[in-house]
Amino acid sequence: MASAAAESGQELPAFAGSRDPSAPRLAYGYGYGPGSLRELRAREFGRLAGTVYLDHAGATLFSQSQLESFTNDLMENTYGNPHSQNISSKLTYDTVEQVRYRILAHFHTTAEDYTVIFTSGSTAALKLVAEAFPWVSQGPESSGSQFCYLTDSHTSVVGMRNVTMAINVTSTPVRPEDLWSAEERGASVSDPDCQLPHLFCYPAQSNFSGVRYPLSWIEEVKSGRLHPVSTPGKWFVLLDAASYVSTSPLDLSAHQADFVPISFYKIFGFPTGLGALLVHNRAAPLLRKTYFGGGTASAYLAGEDFYIPRPSVAQRFEDGTISFLDVIALKHGFDTLERLTGGMENIKQHTFTLAQYTYVALSSLRYPNGAAVVRIYSDSEFSSPEVQGPIINFNVLDDKGNIIGYSQAGHVCGDNMDLIDGQPTGSVRISFGYMSTLDDVQAFLRFIIDTRLHSSGDWTVPQAHADTEEAGAPSAESQADVIPAVMGRHSLLPQEDALTGSGVSNNSSTTVNAVPVAPPVCDVARTQHTPSEKAAGVLEGALGPLVVTNLYIYPIKSCAAFEVTRWPVGNQGLLYDRSWMVVNHNGVCLSQKQEPRLCLIQPFIDLQQRIMVIKAKGMEPIEVPLEENSERTQIHQSRVCADRVNTYDCGEKISSWLSTFFGRPCHLIKQISNFQRNAKKKHGNDQLPGTMATLSLVNEAQYLLINTSSILELHQQLNTSDENGKQELFSVKDLSLRFRANIIINGERAFEEEKWDEISIGSLHFQVLGPCHRCQMICIDQQTGQRNQHVFQKLSESRETKVNFGMYLMHTSLDLSSPCFLSVGSQVLPVLKENVEGHDLPASEKH
Repeated sequence: MASAAAESGQELPAFAGSRDPSAPRLAYGYGYGPGSLRELRAREFGRLAGTVYLDHAGATLFSQSQLESFTNDLMENTYGNPHSQNISSKLTYDTVEQVRYRILAHFHTTAEDYTVIFTSGSTAALKLVAEAFPWVSQGPESSGSQFCYLTDSHTSVVGMRNVTMAINVTSTPVRPEDLWSAEERGASVSDPDCQLPHLFCYPAQSNFSGVRYPLSWIEEVKSGRLHPVSTPGKWFVLLDAASYVSTSPLDLSAHQADFVPISFYKIFGFPTGLGALLVHNRAAPLLRKTYFGGGTASAYLAGEDFYIPRPSVAQRFEDGTISFLDVIALKHGFDTLERLTGGMENIKQHTFTLAQYTYVALSSLRYPNGAAVVRIYSDSEFSSPEVQGPIINFNVLDDKGNIIGYSQAGHVCGDNMDLIDGQPTGSVRISFGYMSTLDDVQAFLRFIIDTRLHSSGDWTVPQAHADTEEAGAPSAESQADVIPAVMGRHSLLPQEDALTGSGVSNNSSTTVNAVPVAPPVCDVARTQHTPSEKAAGVLEGALGPLVVTNLYIYPIKSCAAFEVTRWPVGNQGLLYDRSWMVVNHNGVCLSQKQEPRLCLIQPFIDLQQRIMVIKAKGMEPIEVPLEENSERTQIHQSRVCADRVNTYDCGEKISSWLSTFFGRPCHLIKQISNFQRNAKKKHGNDQLPGTMATLSLVNEAQYLLINTSSILELHQQLNTSDENGKQELFSVKDLSLRFRANIIINGERAFEEEKWDEISIGSLHFQVLGPCHRCQMICIDQQTGQRNQHVFQKLSESRETKVNFGMYLMHTSLDLSSPCFLSVGSQVLPVLKENVEGHDLPASEKH
């Protein structure tokens, strides 16, 4: 197209426009220096060579690295059905939950305010709201609910009226100008006692013209200051954000719509057929559901009318197995978008700059008789990205002002009815995405000029200096000569410098040298040992008063134990126990079930120097601070045993260290010190001890206790079953480490701890919550990382019920006004359950 235009002598305007010179300059590109956008385009979108793609409002394009990252994820991980119960399925479930958090973070909100319900797209999300909203039908005793929608809404919004009509609920289309007038008039209807639920739907950005409507309408309608119609009641707002969020940030913490449907392929191109409904948690309980599909029921009977829905809002409304691989792909889409552009604000500026330039150029095109070449459908005049998105909708005119048929889909896709009685049945829409360039715009403008102004010599060609200007933008020296007379001379040249430094944040840690670990400040006279340095004899001690024989903390979840003789107690358990965890590239917690070599990572806590030193064979020791730098900490949301936790990344240095050791991308994250994760009510307890027990990154409880006598019994069973009888398969020490307890005691009878209701250790008091149900992790040798199924099999054979071993403990009361400690040698005093008879127990327990 470019060569044809040059031959005919027709040319396009310069990258300049008739803007207010005092207006803020907008940015073009992503701040990585001249030519970088061209390089990004060639590297990530090489398939576009020779193609001009301007339908990003329909679907934007995925990048090459986005697809490669997702493909590598699939090649390196096994993702099973999240409704099943196995390691692969749990990996899928945890990854999906991490993606939910990532989506909410993208929209500047959290799971405390919104729930993500995955759908097949924004249309399915709209349909869900239409069918589940608590409509009140019109009747003798009620005027009924109102469904109002802006006339500039998407077809899928307008289609909701058929659902409401079927249940005798009034539907009312509202023109934008009527709402503007109502906003100026202020509130006119007020009846605080009327709670009739009404729904108002409007687009944040018109899918037709790109006009952006005020996000302030959300709060104005919900508060009663703005009424779509003069009807008293309680208004809910659905913000159709599918078009808007494709190129702009949306802050749901500031604009809290009740329902927000989105489609992800409009943001980063892949996957298609996947969207979501973001539901504000205050509105979620009102949604009603009739049909229930696979995965949405906690229990049901086929032969009777009995059905209990899942407690989670998302699980109740996600019928069947969600497209979990596509959901996992979203994480790679968000990561790539952030890495390539620096964020949605940059995309907003870049795409609007292109749209504004195109709008000014198209508006200036004139036939020799002065008639406009195109008719653009917009009232915003493209004055700012706050009122206009990167969409231009127009029809081409002849020199007499008649519309030229576009000869493509009109009111029904696939026909040629572009004009009826001289009136168009459709229009042409062009739209820009984050990878769109000035070359795309110029190619489009050349096409219009070449086809409509081919006989005119009014346009001269600016020679783009590709070596010094971004993506074909004309040089400053050439601009003055090529601006058409109908255009102003206020420069619209985009400035990459305006975005310098706007990349993805990188929290790298300072390089430090590892030092020997000193004993904790609480008791410097006592020694500390790693499990490999301490003899196992204490576990095999003689019978006597119940005492603590060993204390362990596990600073990094699923990593090696750190043995101590005396250790401070905090409100979440032993200080720094399970405060960190290793996560994969998707932010999902790694356990030894997926990565057995975690047990080879040995952390040491130095309370004096306030550091954790981490060691592993073949690796240089590395240090990590015990506490976060609150000024630099970026909070992320992670998941532990179905609980949401706030965490922060410990930096690139330790991430690189772990990635090198495991041979795949990993990060170390720590629970935010002021985050409170409340323990659940479990094990039949009506009330948890204390006012509200809090947890670190543990699975279920603050402490895990095991009994030496229980270990000895299992040890005897395992070695007796050795057919050749020539060697001891498992040592007592090996077995004790497999169960990863915090507290080991020298009980007199195997599994007597299962009959306890409470215990006291020194001055501390604990509630016994119940047994620990064991999984395949006990098959892993904690000193080698090798698997052996024999332990789990033998324990399963010897226990008549579930594979239980060890007891969960929780503080009953804890006064931290003065330091509290747990120590080896402290006496243990148990209290029996009420239904246990004392004459069956040893004398020490009776006391």
